[in-house]
Amino acid sequence: MNYLAHILLSGGSAQRRTGGFIADFVKGSRLTGYPEEIRQGIVLHRRIDAFTDAHPLVRESRALLRPYFGRYAGIFLDVFYDYFLAKNWERFCGVSLTRFAASFYVAMLRSYRWLPLPVRSFAWHFILTNRLGRYAHPAGVRRALQIMGAYTSLPQMSDEALQILHSHEKELEQNFLQFFPQLLEFAAQAV
Repeated sequence: MNYLAHILLSGGSAQRRTGGFIADFVKGSRLTGYPEEIRQGIVLHRRIDAFTDAHPLVRESRALLRPYFGRYAGIFLDVFYDYFLAKNWERFCGVSLTRFAASFYVAMLRSYRWLPLPVRSFAWHFILTNRLGRYAHPAGVRRALQIMGAYTSLPQMSDEALQILHSHEKELEQNFLQFFPQLLEFAAQAV
């Protein structure tokens, strides 16, 4: 799961959502110093990742992508799953994606002092480009992958990734639509 899914799965608490958002930037047991709700979001993010990585439908989707992306298949899949979530948003959330994203951006700014420095460096760009809302469109997926490729070891394959997404969209989306309700249930019980 990528940003959009982790924020949604973190529940209704603004600080827990912030924790779900920043969790990949908080290494190991460095949870001290964070408010309780942010810590809960970080821990929940890690539980969600473990559940997701072990799920047979996710493994099937990752195996489908591995010939194209190798060891990065899981990262590409995370972004594709955020696309499917945004595309099918009404099935999973009673608030519009636009409203949900705006609410999170405000919450993130309210928790700005708790954001790790790497997150602070892209937070304003994330908000001003409406990164969460753009996941609903292939161009937003392309842009997210371009940004990740520029700042991480992820290969610059955004155009190829969109071609592969288009070629396998039905199968990947079907897996996502079967998997995500189970993940929602898991996250609700893990809170």
